[in-house]
Amino acid sequence: MKKVVTMGEIMLRLSTPNHERLIQADEFDVCYGGGEANVAVSLSNYGYETEFVTALPEHAMGDCAIAALRKYGVGTHHIARCGERLGIYYLESGSAMRPSNVIYDRAGSSMATASGADFDFDAIFRDADHFHFTGITPAISDAAAKLTKEALIAAKKHGVTVSVDLNFRKKLWSSEKAKEVMTDLMQYVDICIGNEEDAEKVLGFKAANSNVEKGELNLAGYEEIFKQMVEKFHFKYVVSSLRQSISASNNGWSACIMDGESGKFYHSKTYSITPIVDRVGGGDSFAAGLLCGLLDEKSMEDALEFAVAASALKHTIPGDFNHVTRAEVENLAGGDGSGRVQR
Repeated sequence: MKKVVTMGEIMLRLSTPNHERLIQADEFDVCYGGGEANVAVSLSNYGYETEFVTALPEHAMGDCAIAALRKYGVGTHHIARCGERLGIYYLESGSAMRPSNVIYDRAGSSMATASGADFDFDAIFRDADHFHFTGITPAISDAAAKLTKEALIAAKKHGVTVSVDLNFRKKLWSSEKAKEVMTDLMQYVDICIGNEEDAEKVLGFKAANSNVEKGELNLAGYEEIFKQMVEKFHFKYVVSSLRQSISASNNGWSACIMDGESGKFYHSKTYSITPIVDRVGGGDSFAAGLLCGLLDEKSMEDALEFAVAASALKHTIPGDFNHVTRAEVENLAGGDGSGRVQR
């Protein structure tokens, strides 16, 4: 079985229960999550050997984050215990026309202050087949951006395939800074995943005549920018999730992919997801599903359908992690979305 390494920041998530506003809340629901950690948990659930690389403080909260990963079989052997704090984020879950809201409290976290000296990247990538990171990690600090590049250099030195989820976060950095940092990192990337905002804000590519807020998708526009991205960065695959945001509770969900070598373009089936239980981690579950499909050596089309189905299911599950099995994903991808009770 192939081994996948992911690297990023795992955080304590404090979310309001029952869609309450933050100002109403007298208590918080507690879980742990973060882009690359979420991907590792999904891939571990699908049967792949995974290793999550991060930095955590040497105290009980750091131990709790590690325990959350180990519960799902994610490897934690290369987690550095350094720095002084675990990053936190607060989630106010939206409903109907009221959007969800995230507040970060992660400045000066262990991962934001870690350096290459805290990790043995040769050991980390010596027996790895795949490395996945997101644009969130280099966004949290200049030190984390430097660390990400060091990891990518080591991964390519060991012949590891690399994927990125661009994941633009305007609360962490500007589009200008994102383009400066991420454009440089694309030289190490084989598989590029994102959405319409990521492509524009991170790499400067905008799909013409699409407006996700109005539910308007122009697939020809995506195909054109995919061609431009392949030409510039030589990606093996370019992938975009396609979210039609009707409301916070009702989304259309599909995706498209291009084979960089052949230029073949494919658009998946579309799911109508309503009511949405929790969309946080939806993109990570999509990325993990795609990687699972490709690592399984499914066709490009089947890998994408697996990814979209996995992510559609995640929208029905609270928390960052996607607690689904391969069989459940395959069942939905195969056409059974009835939701009937299984007896």
